[in-house]
Amino acid sequence: MVELDQFKSILGTFEKPLEEVRGSLDLVNKAQKVEELERRMEEPDFWDNPEKSQESMKQLKYMKDDIQTYQNLKNQYEEIELMIEMGYEENDPAVIPEIQEMLDDFQKTFEDIRIRTLLSGEYDTNDAIVTLHAGAGGTEACDWASMLYRMYSRWVDKKGFAFEVIDYLDGDEAGIKSVTFEVRGENAYGYLKSEKGVHRLVRISPFNAAGKRQTSFVSCEVMPDIETDVDIEINPDDIRIDTYRSSGAGGQHINKTSSAIRITHFPTGIVVQCQNERSQHQNKDKAMQMLKAKLYLLKQEENAAKASDIRGEVKEIGWGNQIRSYVLQPYKMVKDLRTGEETGNTDSVLDGNIDPFINSYLKWVSLGCPDRGEMTAD
Repeated sequence: MVELDQFKSILGTFEKPLEEVRGSLDLVNKAQKVEELERRMEEPDFWDNPEKSQESMKQLKYMKDDIQTYQNLKNQYEEIELMIEMGYEENDPAVIPEIQEMLDDFQKTFEDIRIRTLLSGEYDTNDAIVTLHAGAGGTEACDWASMLYRMYSRWVDKKGFAFEVIDYLDGDEAGIKSVTFEVRGENAYGYLKSEKGVHRLVRISPFNAAGKRQTSFVSCEVMPDIETDVDIEINPDDIRIDTYRSSGAGGQHINKTSSAIRITHFPTGIVVQCQNERSQHQNKDKAMQMLKAKLYLLKQEENAAKASDIRGEVKEIGWGNQIRSYVLQPYKMVKDLRTGEETGNTDSVLDGNIDPFINSYLKWVSLGCPDRGEMTAD
């Protein structure tokens, strides 16, 4: 049957890429490390250092997950091969839809795994800390910030990641002025680093009585959550610690007393805030951890431009600096101005389905960020 010939041809194009993925995942080396770590776990002093042992367990899980994920993909490949051979032997057209479904699933799984092989940055496996700041557009921008906050919350739910609000500031009339939240999960920073930059919204504003089309902007800052034991010395004279009253819908544990903490680091201009812990002391510890992580990143970078990129710093929150446009009026389109990725299904994107944009960004970076010309869109 012609369909079986087509299936066989398509499947054959994955034979070499499948081996390339296996090599990219470094499965032979990981299998050896899994054996070594499992032997180490049997030693009586393994749990003497809880922090180190927990990190070892985390590494073990990641390595086992990679090995199992690839094996599942290989099994899918072999099952499709077998189904095609059965189709030839039985000459039964009824197997065509089943093979098509299996092949579609295989292609999707393969693409997901291939994207994971692109997450090889130093901090890609870390948890992520994301901050949204409303920019140009007043109340409309604050509402746009709340829409993006919802979008990322939905994406986190779909991924099965953990989510915790660190700092939250309501808008004066509606929406959010700023919010900082932590996303915990495998490769959280590796995925979310694609989101740092300015996000632009064009729509008929519900806050404009004249019903005019309005443009507003929100900046998204993303940085990895680095372990607390980073070797960074902070001079007490270089920082100012302010306390303020917690506000917003950050969670049931947000304390409405003046327990929130803001730390300003004068030499770099870095400002970090935390209000979600149960006490002022805990908020201070978390804020200091965030500050140390940012300073550690700066220390590790060879030049300011690379440091700015990893910290997730963005330019002025306004015209000309956006990375992605979300147009709801007069037509519907979401377009990434770096990669060219776009879709007309704006409702799906705002409901958290941003993986196509994340994946296209990772591919774009892996190709060396080819120039797409002027980053503008209507």
